[in-house]
Amino acid sequence: MKTNYLKLAGLFFSTLIIGLTSCSKDEDTTPPVVDDEVISVASNITANTTWETGKVYVLESRIAVVSGVTLTIQPGVIVKGQAGTGANATALLIARGGKLMAEGTANAPIIFTSVADEIMPGQVASPNLDPDLDGLWGGLIILGNAPISADAASVQIEGIPPSDPNGLYGGDNAGDNSGAIRYISIRHGGANIGEGNEINGLTLGGVGSGTIIEYVEVVANQDDGIEWFGGTVNVTNAVIWNAGDDAVDTDQSWGGTLDNFIVANPGDECFELDGPEGSMSAGHILKNGSIKAGIAQGLVDLDDNSIAEMTRIYFFGMTAGQDFDLNPSGLTASNMQVTLPDGALLADFFKAGSDAFVTTVVAGSNTVGADLTKFQTWSWAAVSGALDDF
Repeated sequence: MKTNYLKLAGLFFSTLIIGLTSCSKDEDTTPPVVDDEVISVASNITANTTWETGKVYVLESRIAVVSGVTLTIQPGVIVKGQAGTGANATALLIARGGKLMAEGTANAPIIFTSVADEIMPGQVASPNLDPDLDGLWGGLIILGNAPISADAASVQIEGIPPSDPNGLYGGDNAGDNSGAIRYISIRHGGANIGEGNEINGLTLGGVGSGTIIEYVEVVANQDDGIEWFGGTVNVTNAVIWNAGDDAVDTDQSWGGTLDNFIVANPGDECFELDGPEGSMSAGHILKNGSIKAGIAQGLVDLDDNSIAEMTRIYFFGMTAGQDFDLNPSGLTASNMQVTLPDGALLADFFKAGSDAFVTTVVAGSNTVGADLTKFQTWSWAAVSGALDDF
């Protein structure tokens, strides 16, 4: 857990002031307008709704876009979550059959953050929060009807109490469509709802290949950056910076591709790639990635039955003790490069025979990795200079 309580204490009064403008969960659930530019959202979205450019929307609780309903978020919108833990953790949840059309642009990204963040439309970097401050609200959860490898056809997503039926995911429609998200940044999330049960920055449960997800940034999430639970959705152009737990986490036989991505400074593993949990068995592809290990506990964590393909991935910025700890038969890896710390050996980091598919290169001479131009102007990581040494 990476929460900095001194920073949280310093943000108390700004959070309180914003919170006082919001309606109580015990009062009328009709979303009140705080002013023309800041709008409170206090109940589930049950009819097609548009959140408009130039405005800030404040999530007062866990807000679900229910089945059959579309939420459209226009470019440049700021979405802020109130503080809360347990069953009161705030999050935006897209239920199975619901859709999120959150299509920002390179010049006007959509930003999901905390009410403690003083950022307003037109800004990219936070004016008052550090990019390693996490756990201030929940996160973005998208659920669909695509296949998952679990004992049941559908299950409850982690981070959502079992009492909420909108938390169910999984089905038999590989091409299921949960909408489109482009140019979004998700920050300071990962609120804890129970012991060891936090919300990921972006959770994808049973999301189908008809969904478009590209140009996504997750910054300072207390749990994982992006976690897939089965499904077939592809993700392109993603940056995960300062995740408190794993940066990239895959479960329940996700069957899609992550292409062109950056991982910087996760708290636990750069990759946790789990194997199937039930009878359904599918693998995923990870390609064109640049990985700055930083303070991570490990590089790649796999199960004996993990099924994954990894190619054109560059590792650097490592420290002793980080490793690629297993080389299961279901792993296909090729064309990977690493810049080692001075005096280190390849086998110190890439074990169990994984050193066979990794080549050592001098810093700055790598020929594989992410295309950094895809992250300019719209991502906090890029505008802050955090990607300058990639």
